[in-house]
Amino acid sequence: MKRMAIVLAAGQGKRMKSKLYKVLHPVCGMPMVGHVMTAIEQVQCERKVVVVGHGAEAVQGYVGDRAEFVLQAEQLGTGHAVKQAKALLDGEQGTTIVICGDTPLVTSDTLEMLMKLHQESGASATILTAELDNPQGYGRIIRAEDGSVMKIVEQKDATEQEQLVNEINTGTYCFDNAKLFAALEQVTNTNAQQEYYLTDVIGIMKAQGDIVRAYCTADAAESIGVNDRLALSEAERLMKERINKQHMLNGVTIIDPTQTYIESTVSIGADTVLYPGTMLKGNTVIGMESTIGPNVEIADSTIGDRVCVKQSVLAEAEVGHDSSIGPFAYLRPGSRIGQDVKIGDFVEIKNASVDDHSKVSHLSYIGDAKVGKNVNIGCGAITVNYDGYNKSVTEIGDDAFVGSNVNLIAPVTVGNGAYVVAGSTITQNVEDNDLAIARERQVNKPGYAEKLRSRAKAKKARLDS
Repeated sequence: MKRMAIVLAAGQGKRMKSKLYKVLHPVCGMPMVGHVMTAIEQVQCERKVVVVGHGAEAVQGYVGDRAEFVLQAEQLGTGHAVKQAKALLDGEQGTTIVICGDTPLVTSDTLEMLMKLHQESGASATILTAELDNPQGYGRIIRAEDGSVMKIVEQKDATEQEQLVNEINTGTYCFDNAKLFAALEQVTNTNAQQEYYLTDVIGIMKAQGDIVRAYCTADAAESIGVNDRLALSEAERLMKERINKQHMLNGVTIIDPTQTYIESTVSIGADTVLYPGTMLKGNTVIGMESTIGPNVEIADSTIGDRVCVKQSVLAEAEVGHDSSIGPFAYLRPGSRIGQDVKIGDFVEIKNASVDDHSKVSHLSYIGDAKVGKNVNIGCGAITVNYDGYNKSVTEIGDDAFVGSNVNLIAPVTVGNGAYVVAGSTITQNVEDNDLAIARERQVNKPGYAEKLRSRAKAKKARLDS
């Protein structure tokens, strides 16, 4: 049977008090509507329609070719929003999920179970529900003895007995597609808000003798719809807990989950250890048996096996197996670190490759450079890559040695096995196995330091007099 989905993403979200449209607010690094799109993709929905309104261009720009779009020019209620998809889905035979774009915690497993119950029970509509300890403010699910749904009753309309029910409507549904759009034609706006409510479809279906079922999710967190910054923060907390738990079940040690932030798109290998203060973002991939943290931020980077990263920042970087980074290193975009490489304290790498078994141990800047294998770069050495107008490349061959406080003025090449003496400023290429020295000869003047001190004292005395 064909599966379809309608995602409601037209609301501005005034309570967010933000220039950013509500469904684009991120939860663990991904916009809320992105989490929803991922969930419906995982349950193999063949057609996906996103209803846009406020911020339509921005929402369409993010979702891209993952869905079709319809515009709800006026926000006249949830029933009105779903009805906008009729032009695309009317006449389709199958099951349609209707879900809000601000429900990032709904999982594909729950949607699969919802659809399974819907199809096996022959229902025309199946409601996703949750049980809350405090259901205040939510519409209640009133069931018949056979488990079918009799009605959804809103808080303000519920009797005292109905208010004791703690099963609530989450706002996510499965419908027989044809019956959904047929029922929507009967929905009116004769209510206090003068809006067309999707919940009225349930009453219409019950009145015509259709079966309405409900599937209660085991995780009440999936019911959260984000309407303000408080709910956004709660969704972030719950999503973070879910992500961290899954990584731990997959064999990752997280020393303190409350102080570890991992976005939903991150992949981590087994036996890796994460220390407090670790932030892993974007499309980061970390291999097995690595040690990350404390106080590390890694974004959109690939880290190999058995890598150690401490108190450092990595962005769009690659680090090979058995390497160590930090403490207090900064790997900027385009950094490519080989295997068994040491990038030490207060070292910055930018758009540069450092090949296997090389060391940049401390206080150095390597930018726009190609560093070979088995190279040692001393303390305070820098590649001078920018002349105020253009950036140029420095190349250092295999087995070279670059001493402390060396300036390599790009474009320049240091050959294989070459040796650059500490304190040198290199402006010309150094051939293979050559030694380069470029500094003034030292001159010592006997007793001259005492003369300088005497002059300084005399000058001070004149100024004080």
